[in-house]
Amino acid sequence: MAKKQKKKGHGGLTIALNKVARHEYFIEDTYEAGLVMEGWEVKSLREGKVQLKESYVFMKNGEAWLNNAHISPLSTVSTHITANPLRARKLLLHVEELIRLGAAVERKGYTIVPLALYWKNNRVKLEIGLGKGKQLHDKRATAKEKDWNRDKQRMLKNT
Repeated sequence: MAKKQKKKGHGGLTIALNKVARHEYFIEDTYEAGLVMEGWEVKSLREGKVQLKESYVFMKNGEAWLNNAHISPLSTVSTHITANPLRARKLLLHVEELIRLGAAVERKGYTIVPLALYWKNNRVKLEIGLGKGKQLHDKRATAKEKDWNRDKQRMLKNT
């Protein structure tokens, strides 16, 4: 039986988060995509054996693909299947969304970043974000603002 995780804003039970993505990129727009998966991958997701840290989304022939998402195979996977934990997985998006994402990546220099993997109506969904990379000074400013907000909340709580 799968462990119960905290609920997030997208409405489902979270499987994995990519915390590095919001630190490295300014996320301007988010989309929800389905994933084409094999049976052993879904079983591994139920056990929470997935990592999105170094994964990315690329466009190829008008389709979106998730690459480098590490889904560790379980030891109980059938012997006749050779499990590739880093294989490219196709993302299921509407045609309009694919066109919009492709145009933003090609013309405006955006990057498509996976943000969260979660369950929605017994289906695996991936939240992807359209983002621009942060410079070092942007990361420092973000950290400074985060610290200030935390201190501000402490001061308000103490008064």
